[in-house]
Amino acid sequence: MSIVDSVTKAFVPIHREGWPFIAIAFVATIVVGWFIDPLFWIGLALTGWVCYFFRDPPRVTPIGDGLIISPADGVVSHCGPVLPPKELDLGDEPMMRVSIFMNVFNVHVNRAPMDGKITRIAYIAGKFLNAELDKASEHNERNGLVIENGDQKIGVVQIAGLVARRIVCFVREGETLSAGERFGLIRFGSRLDVYFPENVQPKVYLGQTMIAGETILADLNETKSDTQPVTRVG
Repeated sequence: MSIVDSVTKAFVPIHREGWPFIAIAFVATIVVGWFIDPLFWIGLALTGWVCYFFRDPPRVTPIGDGLIISPADGVVSHCGPVLPPKELDLGDEPMMRVSIFMNVFNVHVNRAPMDGKITRIAYIAGKFLNAELDKASEHNERNGLVIENGDQKIGVVQIAGLVARRIVCFVREGETLSAGERFGLIRFGSRLDVYFPENVQPKVYLGQTMIAGETILADLNETKSDTQPVTRVG
């Protein structure tokens, strides 16, 4: 490996959504630092953190018919059957929900859980409760997508958190996504919920660390006869 290749791989790409924030932080650092020297170094550190927050590393997505892939980096905070959000029009029967909580240190670029066509996008204005709370799925600001592939249908919901104040969605209804493809981003701490049929066996557990575009949540071709709810403890 050449020196150039080594240096290139040492730098993680930054998502385009982050550049305005990085520019603002850098300009503010220069201006404030001009008058108060110690604040320049603090501002420079904060600018570096903003760059870190908006990093967008490449991912290698598993390929397989029926696979549901994690749409977010973070930790599994809920795994069990619940009623899906009404705005997604996924029916009145419980579905399996896997919730992934992202703290401010996680990569916040969201990726499609599976191949398919976006048949519905529903944005709901709401509160900004702690995204780890179960009631955040119902009360917080959120943006939901329904993805269909043949007779397979799932829902994925971006949920704003206590610090997050901006949900970004790059796609529109009618577009087709590939598993692992970037579809959105939430700024500064948040959560992603994935809804799939209740009889499908999840392949993750509470507290498990997820990698967007890589970790397998479930296989729609694998079902189980009896599903018991699993809720966050503590």
